[in-house]
Amino acid sequence: MNLIRPDREFITAGSTEGSPGRLPVLRIGVAGGAVGMLCCVGPTALALLGVVGAGTAFAWATDLYDGYAWWFRLAGLGTTAALVWWSLRRRGQCSVAGARKIRWRLAAVLAVAVTTYAALYALTTWLGTFA
Repeated sequence: MNLIRPDREFITAGSTEGSPGRLPVLRIGVAGGAVGMLCCVGPTALALLGVVGAGTAFAWATDLYDGYAWWFRLAGLGTTAALVWWSLRRRGQCSVAGARKIRWRLAAVLAVAVTTYAALYALTTWLGTFA
């Protein structure tokens, strides 16, 4: 019989991404980075789907990025924090001690979010040169 003892660490080296002991670094990081870049990704997606023209999407993205970039970045950071909190809460590790146990995974979540943001920024900037 497997009993979970409170003094044992939930994170094991052999567990997979979907197991209850691991923080889903990629999913949380990509979600946070994508929300932080929605100011440009949204109009770009609309242009790629053919809903609006490339010039209109470029104008919308430029206006949104110039005026509201920090709001989108804060929303991305808030999304990342909320998803980490929700994930830790589901695992029963939502405490300072639980966060200390996975501090490197938390740093990895932040690194994935920043990398996603930078990649989407580079992609939308590159696509903007064709508008």
